[in-house]
Parts: sequence; C-alpha cells; structure tokens
Amino acid sequence: MKKIDKLILGSFWGPFFLTLGVVIFIFLMRLLMFYIDDFVSKDLDLATFGRLLFYFALLTIPTALPLAVLLSSLMTFGNLGEFF
Repeated sequence: MKKIDKLILGSFWGPFFLTLGVVIFIFLMRLLMFYIDDFVSKDLDLATFGRLLFYFALLTIPTALPLAVLLSSLMTFGNLGEFF
C-alpha cells in the first residue's frame, strides 16, 4: 500500500464514523417524529424503547451509509487540499 493511500485512509475514518453517527441520528429522529403518536399511546419501558431504537438504527444504516461516505470524502479531500 502506498504512503498516500495510507494518508487518505487514515484521514478518512474519523470523519466517516462521525458523519455516519450524525446521519443515523437524523434518520432516527425523523422516524421518531413519524411514529411519535404510536410510542406515546403505548406503555413502553426503557429497555423496550432502547431495543426499538436499535432496530430502527439498523434499518437506517443502508440509507445512511452512502450519505456518510459522500460527506466524509468531501471533508477528507477538503482537509487534504487545505493542509497538504
């Protein structure tokens, strides 16, 4: 592996996980706002609600992954263009 590839991959992973978390959070909030009337009318305990959020997060990963790759690659190449 070339040195430039290691540099790009090393500077890519940080923004990737950050943007993936942010995009998943945005999609989770969108789903929660869509189903808020169903959640309020049921008597859910905290463990069931957490499990439900986990399953919703798993459902949003295929949608959030391309957006996270796009945003993190823009951030990475912008950062490389600015400092190198």
